[in-house]
Amino acid sequence: MSIAAARGEGTLVARMLAADRERTHRALLSYLPDREPRASLYDLVAEYPSRASKGIRPALCLATCRAHGGRTDDALGAAVAIELLHNAFLVHDDICDGALLRRGEPALHVEHGLPLALNAGNALAWLAFDPLLGNTDALGPRLALEVLAEFEHMVKRTIEGHAVELSWRERSFDEIDSHAYLELVLAKTCWYSSIHPCRIGALIGARGEADLDAIARFGFFLGAVLQIRDDIENVTDRDEQHGKDFGGDIIEGKPTLLLIHLRGAVSDDVRAEVDSLVGPAGDRSGVDRAQRIERIVGLMEEHGSIDYTCAFADGLAGAALAEFDVAMGWLPDSADKAFVRSLVLHLRDPAIRGR
Repeated sequence: MSIAAARGEGTLVARMLAADRERTHRALLSYLPDREPRASLYDLVAEYPSRASKGIRPALCLATCRAHGGRTDDALGAAVAIELLHNAFLVHDDICDGALLRRGEPALHVEHGLPLALNAGNALAWLAFDPLLGNTDALGPRLALEVLAEFEHMVKRTIEGHAVELSWRERSFDEIDSHAYLELVLAKTCWYSSIHPCRIGALIGARGEADLDAIARFGFFLGAVLQIRDDIENVTDRDEQHGKDFGGDIIEGKPTLLLIHLRGAVSDDVRAEVDSLVGPAGDRSGVDRAQRIERIVGLMEEHGSIDYTCAFADGLAGAALAEFDVAMGWLPDSADKAFVRSLVLHLRDPAIRGR
């Protein structure tokens, strides 16, 4: 692809992300209760949704719906539900991970304490059902029930995936390889970040006639690219304006392709050192947080782990484009169809994202 073409696709992605993010945000605000208790609940519920975000999930839902012949308003409730649940997951993830920042500001549990943050996360998850239950008249009872069933399945898969990830932090990294990593990513990330938004958009836009299995295959590869790029940025992006803890995955002991490759590329002695520095147990190593991160990132750079993982993401992006042709290539050309396809490259390449 030429630089001009890449920039053109990047402009399309940025424009449509901004438009659908704003649509979803305006609609989402109408579902946030304006009543007591404010200080201990509903003010906290509004915090994460009010912070700047990429808006990838609702944009995927809305664009896929429109590409299949539906209207924005048909899928807006589903897009809001996805975004509310996403924010609920973020609150709970930050608690589990001990994260300090979220979207450039203190994590909810850091600012308000764990009990109030946990309850606010529960409230966000509960509120996610409101826009789905309120969409019965527009979609009809049969389609609305199918949408609810899809939502329930996605929630279950995501929670199960998070449980598996948490369990890895207490296990030996010798037990995980790239295949196990992708299985984890499928459950924890892909279902709610890409598979579900695309499936639900296609389901609504085509009024139940879309090939949801083909959509799911495309969504898996797209979501895997999203997760791997996020893993890479966690150890390469030191810019605090992006609102995440640099090297936080190392401190939390998250299984990533970067770590899997590094452990396979070093000597036994260095592997033992890596294992001693990664994860919560690393707090007992006598090396402070910043030094632990710098040592592991330096080893990743030295042994080609970052280059390897970037190449792996490129391969998955190629697979996503191939699956897109099967799932949506037959649809009439439109800006929405082009957006969904272009998002693959947008997520793969930080330069196209303007980072």
